[in-house]
Amino acid sequence: MKLTGEEQRMFDGEAGEAARESMDILVALGKIYGAERMVPVTSVQVSGVSYKTIGDAGLDYLKSLAGKGAKTRVPTFLNPAGMDSAQWKEMRIPEDFAKKQIEILDAYATMGISKTCTCAPYFIGIRPKKGEHIAWAESSAVAFANSVLGARTNREGGPSALAAAICGVTPYYGLHIEKNRVANVVVDVKCNLKSIADFGALGMAVGKLAKSRYPAFHGIKAAGEPALKVLGASMAATGSVPIFFIEGITPEYALAGKPEIIVITEKDILAEKKSADSGLKPNLVTIGCPHASLDEIKDVAGLVGARKPTCEFWVCTSRKLKEEANRLGYNRPIEAAGGRIVADTCMVVCPLEEMGYVVTGTDSGKAAAYLPNLCKQKVAFGDLEDILYR
Repeated sequence: MKLTGEEQRMFDGEAGEAARESMDILVALGKIYGAERMVPVTSVQVSGVSYKTIGDAGLDYLKSLAGKGAKTRVPTFLNPAGMDSAQWKEMRIPEDFAKKQIEILDAYATMGISKTCTCAPYFIGIRPKKGEHIAWAESSAVAFANSVLGARTNREGGPSALAAAICGVTPYYGLHIEKNRVANVVVDVKCNLKSIADFGALGMAVGKLAKSRYPAFHGIKAAGEPALKVLGASMAATGSVPIFFIEGITPEYALAGKPEIIVITEKDILAEKKSADSGLKPNLVTIGCPHASLDEIKDVAGLVGARKPTCEFWVCTSRKLKEEANRLGYNRPIEAAGGRIVADTCMVVCPLEEMGYVVTGTDSGKAAAYLPNLCKQKVAFGDLEDILYR
């Protein structure tokens, strides 16, 4: 690889041991994927934040890196942790888990990383422009950044994202290169998508079929950002889709050669929803995977304010939007209905099985895909009106 003078200096250890280790990771990654050089990035999102997912080994690695003087060179922020750092006791998070989780967050903060703890940074003002190079790690955020914002990022692993933050660069390959940002499968949607759960079911179905290919959609007439985030998150969870295109909606739309055509009908959507749903009444309904926007929190407040749900429920979001929602009074009907606005965390990386939950309800395709394995949960999947009032 061709390194700049500053990159070579880091690689040679002249900028400290943490930078040397980080540049070594980036160079090795670049060689694997045939990158000829690095590209500067304007922001980094780091995954591997929940104690549930990284454990003691991950915590030790972070402490070691911080102890070697690691500091970020570009704005860097975190994916969700395993708990709400302000109300973990009320959530019944085990105390030993909370202690380790706080140590993880403190280690990241020591390196200069913002404790945003959200999988939807684009809802709190972190919105890179079209063509801007970034290094993001959360799969749903990668899909949103590439597809909805038109920014450029590969799906970074936790260590490579952290290395990019410390060095300010990432290998120039994959989706950083314009010619690679083309669809190689076309999805013809021959049905109306009426709810977030419909978009989640569509994403689950397409992710399984597309696998690591890049899909382009025909037939989606309208989709707001909440629907687009769920669509991308679901495809990334059931497949490995880092970018998608929707004719007339996304800022980019390019096809490669003669792509395969997949037809999705209402029958397919209904079958996917039925397959994901245990049919059981949930102990807990979790909303916001990826994290809920302020408008979504408002909608939930209106829904449960009119009719009280039949089970406990969480609305997961960022700390910033939780505070704004509280200021606007959205928390009051939610709390009166037996719910809670939960910041910093996500049901997928929270120790639900240690907190007594067995059946978790969701309208997110991503959560439906991950909850059985990561949290040992049975899933109640469907539209909010269904799962909140079973």
